[in-house]
Parts: sequence; structure tokens; C-alpha cells
Amino acid sequence: MGGFQGVTISGVKYTWVGNLAYFIVRSLLNPCTSRSIRNSLWVALRYHTPHLRTPDIRAPGVCQIHSFFFEVPISNLLIPMADAEPMLVPAPGGEKRACPALEEEVDHSTKRPRVQKEEKNGGPSHKLPQDEGEEPEGEETEPLDEDGEGEGLGSGEAFAEMMKHGLTELDVGILKFVSEHQGFSGILKERYSDFVVHEINKEGKTVRLDDLSVPEEAEEAPVEQPESQVFTEEQKQQLEQLQLFKNKEGNVSIEVADDTKEKRTLVHKAVKTLYPGLETKTEEREGKKFIVAYHAAGQKALAEVKEAAAPRKHSWPKSRGAFCHFVLYKENRDTMEAINVLSKFLRMRPNVFSYMGTKDKRAITVQEIAVLKITAERLSHLNKCLNNFKLGNFCYKKHPLKLGELQGNHFTVVIRNITGTEEQVQQAMSSLRETGFINYYGMQRFGTTAVPTHQVGKAILQDNWKEVIDLILKPRPGAEKGYLVKCREEWAQSQDPEAALKKLPVKRCVEGQLLRGLSMYGKKNIITAFAMIPRNNRLMYIHSYQSFMWNTMVSRRIEAFGLKAVEGDLVLRGGTAFVLSAAEAETHSIQDVVMPLPGFDVIYPTHHVGKGYREMLSADNLDIDNMRHRVRDYSLAGAYRRILIKPSDVSWEVINYEDPRVSLVHTDVEKLEDQPPPVFNKEGKYRALRMEFSLPPSTYATMAIREVLKMDTSIKNQTQLNTTWLN
Repeated sequence: MGGFQGVTISGVKYTWVGNLAYFIVRSLLNPCTSRSIRNSLWVALRYHTPHLRTPDIRAPGVCQIHSFFFEVPISNLLIPMADAEPMLVPAPGGEKRACPALEEEVDHSTKRPRVQKEEKNGGPSHKLPQDEGEEPEGEETEPLDEDGEGEGLGSGEAFAEMMKHGLTELDVGILKFVSEHQGFSGILKERYSDFVVHEINKEGKTVRLDDLSVPEEAEEAPVEQPESQVFTEEQKQQLEQLQLFKNKEGNVSIEVADDTKEKRTLVHKAVKTLYPGLETKTEEREGKKFIVAYHAAGQKALAEVKEAAAPRKHSWPKSRGAFCHFVLYKENRDTMEAINVLSKFLRMRPNVFSYMGTKDKRAITVQEIAVLKITAERLSHLNKCLNNFKLGNFCYKKHPLKLGELQGNHFTVVIRNITGTEEQVQQAMSSLRETGFINYYGMQRFGTTAVPTHQVGKAILQDNWKEVIDLILKPRPGAEKGYLVKCREEWAQSQDPEAALKKLPVKRCVEGQLLRGLSMYGKKNIITAFAMIPRNNRLMYIHSYQSFMWNTMVSRRIEAFGLKAVEGDLVLRGGTAFVLSAAEAETHSIQDVVMPLPGFDVIYPTHHVGKGYREMLSADNLDIDNMRHRVRDYSLAGAYRRILIKPSDVSWEVINYEDPRVSLVHTDVEKLEDQPPPVFNKEGKYRALRMEFSLPPSTYATMAIREVLKMDTSIKNQTQLNTTWLN
């Protein structure tokens, strides 16, 4: 191997390290590779690719290897090679990432991989997915690329470079606070375990993972078919032999003792039901009626017999609910990413899964999922195959889950390295519990790059499609993946969608979908080309513009009138908005006041802040009286949103700790594994605020944290504070 200089694959030259890694991976993924050879290959891979942080396990099983390489893009194997294009390594047989444990006997001697610990955290994602409790219309998870991964950035340095050009709260209208307490600084989400979310279901129960067992089901008693009582035991034996071609006569005659039409019909039906492949006819002999059974002709008979003889592997008991509900515990993965992973391992379409809301990526989240006609036993096998996920609390129900039917989410949040005194923390948390916070749309709503999503939304509403295309595809400041930079540069130079598309190894990102549309339909059909982007992503842009408007107008409302209801404000009564008179304003509090998201089906406050909607829309060349778009999907109906939210179940404590790498939260999985809760060093040099609270749906937890800290929660600001992310 020492004299090997390189290899050319698809016109690209790879060094020996990359080529060796490629063949190692192919061999590791081959189920026929022996255990001893697999162990040697795994050691070699860990030696030649230390940047991958491969798990230190002996003789990993194929299932574990599949799981690891599903989490780590194979293209990372080629990182040590200069100027090499990424190369995807397919699994044997063309099948991607199947879990052998789901199809064959599980090797229980192989040690089960634990849920991935935080030493594998790496740098942060380039985007912060939507916050907990986002309304159903706001399912704005970025589409996955062909590796099942989001569009990450890799190193912390690259992420920090991009964040220099990111948004701050001031850029999206987040300006005001509720309380007068003195703020203090701290680091949010330094580790993903610093942000733990438990769903609150529609019954008001907090969803927790506390049971990994498969529920036992009572076996259904076989139901005796009434047709089987028609024949004597001798007749049954004769019919069975006839069905199996063991009857020399070639037919069986059954005398009908009680010769009635109903009796003959019952015999005909019984033969066809109990003995597929046989046909019947009625014959009369010496004044008596006989039912004659004989073989149906041709392939039909053989097919019927084969179908009847085949074991029904996927039969679903009628007494069992059609949907298996389970609790999904996940670490550092968003909900849509998790659904795609589960669907690939189960070889099912993602639409067989249902859930009540999407959850953050950089967090530990626990939520309920339902899947159509997949057994709990089959789902439980995934715990042996997947890192970062755990499935449990299985049960069967007759109904799926629906978006938005949850009551809210319970948060456990750790703010590390706080500077506030005990008194400042007490004042801040007491204010949050008693007064609440401004219900701003959080930074997740607006993206993290130099091109905010609400600017794209504004261009869509303006029907300015050239601007839409340019905003999405034009080069932008800040670090991105190399292939995206090349794609944008190609588009800027040539305006050729096919040439730009060739620069993308991943076609399922927004840029790839848009370029495919432009390539298929041309620049004269931009609206049709834009529709190649998934609908939820397209709607994300216009919803982001609505959110920007709402944030801006609420800041103006609080600046003008403070925290009390005034004449001209809006309140909801039975879901309908009404304008408050001066007298009515005296009987309402700021907790009752709502502000509209602009649209054709809402009314606006009658005071001067309400008139600001018209002025702001007019400045953007939009007509407040005509919010219907020529493309129906982009017409805005509008909605109402409360100005203030008061969280429930608020509690907190200040913790001293010594090691910034240690988790400060006791997770559901750690409790299941009987691991002790974290022990805190009272003399530790660092201080953290650990808080818990519950919020209703459509509410951003980061905005509650912002109220406590009185600090900008944008990733741009947090990246500057959080030096740990960059190491």
C-alpha cells in the first residue's frame, strides 16, 4: 500500500487515505464480513480518520456500523484529502441504511450502542430549527439532503464566520421588555443537553420516556367459521385431498340431505371459502341433488391455493388499534430529521407517521409519535440500531395524532456562566412567573444567514419573482459549504440553472429544488419552478414576513401604550376579534390584548399603531386591503396573537459547577439506565441558572429566556459569547 499513489473515480483523483477508507467502509457494511476482520477494519478506520470520532467499540455489528454512518456523512471520510470532491458510498445491494435487526435474528451478544453522549457534540448546526410549540402552519424544517442530513457547516470557525453576517433581534423587530429588573449575561445552549423539552399532550400530561418494554397482548381466540360446520369430518378430509391433488377421482360429491336453495347456496359458499382453488356445480342423480366440487382450471386455481397456503405475515388483529403510539426521545435531531431516519430504517414512507408538533434540533426533546400498522416489537428493535434516539412507552390506539392538538411543552433550560447575583436572578424569575414576557416570534423564524427569510417572503407577496430567485441563489457573505458557494458563484456568472445544479452534490436542499425547477420549466415560468420547493418551505417565507410585521407592530404598541389595555386595542371573544371602547379597556388587562398578523380576514386596532400596519405594508409596496395573491397558496388570511404570555409551573435554582463539559440535567434515558443525577460542586467556579416552565403552543421559549436575561438571544450574539462551541 505504501507505493500506491492514488486512484481516479468519476474523473476525480483520490489519495490513498480516501481510497483505503472507501474500501474499509464497503467491507464494514458487508454483512458477510467476519467478526474478526470487521474489528480490524474498524480499528484501521479509526486510525486513518481520527476526525470522525468513531465510537471506541470492539467488533461492531453491521447494525451499529449502519447507524454510525447514517449519523456521519460518508463524504467526511475524504476530509483529509486536498481539493477532493465528496464521494458517497452506497450500501451493498443498493439498499441504503437498512437495519438488519428489523429483518433477521438480532445478535444479542453485540453490545447495544448507548444514546450518543455529548462528547460527540461537535460544532453547532448552522440553523436553529423552529422553537417548541410552533403552530401547524409554521412547519419550517429545512429539507434534508440526500444523506438524510440537514445543510450543516462543519467546523465551529466556519459557523462563527457565517454568524458575523447573521441577524440580531433588532433586525426583526424584537425591541421591548416587560419588567424593569437588571439583566445579566449567560450562555444559552452551550450544550444541547442544556435545553430539554417534554411535550404536554391534550390530556395535560407531560410526555416522558420511562418504559422501553413491548406491551404484551392477549392472543386472539380463533373464531370458528360457520361454513366449517356444513361438512362432516369425512367430507372435509375428501375436500382437503382434492385441493391438494391427492384425490384420484378428480372430484368430490356432497349429497344435500335437506334439499333447499338456501342449503345448496351455503354448501357452494363453504367450499369456495374453505378450499380456495375448488369450484362447485349442482348435479341431479336418481332424483337426488349433489354438490360436486372440482378443480378450477388454469393458473387461477394455483394462485388461489398458493395465496391460501402462504402464511399471513402482516395480518393485523382486529382488536388492536391501527396506530402504534410511542414516545420518541431524541438528542440533537429535529423532528422531521427523526421521522426520515425512522422511515428509512423501517422502509416505510414518512407520511405513515403523525405527531402533534415539531421540536428543536439543538436540544433533548421528548414527544409522542404515532405510526400506522407498525408493531411495537418492530419499533423497539430500532433502539439497538440508532444513536441519538430512544423509543418506548408503546401502546395501540385507533386514531393518529394531529398537528396542534397538544396543550404545550414543558422546558428545562440551563443558562451557563451567568453573571447575575442571587438577587438579580430572583427578581428576573419572579417577574417571569408573575408577569410573563412579550410573545415575540423568535429568531428561529427568520433564518440565520445574511438573507433573512422574511425578505424572500416580502418579494413573494410583491409578485417580484426575479427578486425571489436572486435572494435564494445569489452569493451571500459568510461561510457556507463549499459546494453551495460554487453553486451561487456559477449562478451569478452564468444564470444557467443546469450549470449551477451540477455544482450541488445534494439536490434536495432549497437551492437544488429551485434550480431543478428552473431547469425544467425555464425562467419564464418562475412560479412553477418555485413550486418545486416543498410547500411548507415556500409558506415559511411569507409566514416569516407576517411574523416580522407582528414583532415590529407589537414593539410600537408597547412603546406607545405600555402594559395596559387601551381604547382601540383588540380582544378575542369566542375566537372573534372586537375593538375595545374606552370603558371596556378599563375592565381588561394586557393579558387579554391581541395583535393581528396581516391578512384579508382580520381587523386592525383603531388607534394610531393600528394605522401603522397600513403604512408599513404600503412602504413595502403591499396593499392592506388586498392581501390575496394570484397564487392561492400565497394569499394571507391573517391571524391573531396574544401580546403577553405568562408561563406556568415556573421554578428555578442557581447551580455552581466546575467542569463545563458535564451535563447539568438528569435526562429520561439516564433515569431509565439508573444513572445517578448530576452532583454539583458548591465551590465550583462557574454558575448556571437552571429553570423550568411550561408554555402553550405557538410560543417561543427563547423569548421567555430573553426576558429573564435582558439579552439578545440571536445565534450571532450567542456565538460571540460561547467560546466552547468554537473549540
